[in-house]
Amino acid sequence: MKSSTVALGLGAAAAVSAQRPADQSICDYYTTALLMENNATNQQTVLTLVVNTAVIGNYTSNPGSLVAVPGILAPGTGEFEGVNLLQYFNGDLASTNAGGSPRAVNFLDDGGAAPLMMNMPANGTDSAQYRLLTHLYQYFAVLLGCSEFGNSTGQYEGDVSQYSVHKYMALDNAEVGYFITQVGLAAKSFGVTDDDVTAVGTALKNAFGYRCSPPAAIPPTASAELQAICIAEDCPIATESATCDAYEAVMEPATATMSATGSAMPSETMGGGMGSGSGSMPSATGGMPEQSTGGAGSLLPVMGGVVGGAMAAVLAL
Repeated sequence: MKSSTVALGLGAAAAVSAQRPADQSICDYYTTALLMENNATNQQTVLTLVVNTAVIGNYTSNPGSLVAVPGILAPGTGEFEGVNLLQYFNGDLASTNAGGSPRAVNFLDDGGAAPLMMNMPANGTDSAQYRLLTHLYQYFAVLLGCSEFGNSTGQYEGDVSQYSVHKYMALDNAEVGYFITQVGLAAKSFGVTDDDVTAVGTALKNAFGYRCSPPAAIPPTASAELQAICIAEDCPIATESATCDAYEAVMEPATATMSATGSAMPSETMGGGMGSGSGSMPSATGGMPEQSTGGAGSLLPVMGGVVGGAMAAVLAL
């Protein structure tokens, strides 16, 4: 899908009612608003635009959109000063779970930002970057309630425990908050309303942002697994059914050239789950979407209809 074609659809997004019907998911609603026809191909296009923008920042010409998106690879500023998520993507840290051991993995090994700017996940199809980005598209299809892509086609193929994927990153509250903020800004840049941006941010916070969260099934067809990504001491603790004993002690990632004990730590290329590329990125702007103060909870605010109900049922956290 060419950026110019999508840009023309942004006028339609601005013209539709600001109130999304309760029985229609965010994915289906905005796919129709942006691209007129709600099908698997168009849903994948919208997911690609939002995810790629969340990763590298604004790269399309969006008439009427004044939303600046730095992207998660840009250094944090303001309330996120000091946040540097790039190091988890470009192989600087031994922070990827490689069969139960931390390893350094370059997730920008197949073109970096260039193919993302062309609405692609990577230059090829056999790289850590390709697997990461395609898993992100599939995962957000579930999160945002796509009725076609991620359901009848493009089903999620990554790890179903986000804690397992991210546990060697030792992410803190600011790092997870910055990631959530960039996703929200990316969605807003394509015409998603403030209410729906808040719903997306709350869903992400509830699913991954609480330390000691109990197991949950994401996607709903998966077995219930640990999902907390925010596991550092400053992360808020789940207020319902906290299961701290189920989580291992937090281990700070070592640099890519040295292990925690000082021995050489090789870098490697591999695929992963939802999370964890190099390049220069713009600085961060904007605040955090309003978030839940409770424990890990339902993703119901994000979704509508059958998909939302199913996710709410399995995420009784």
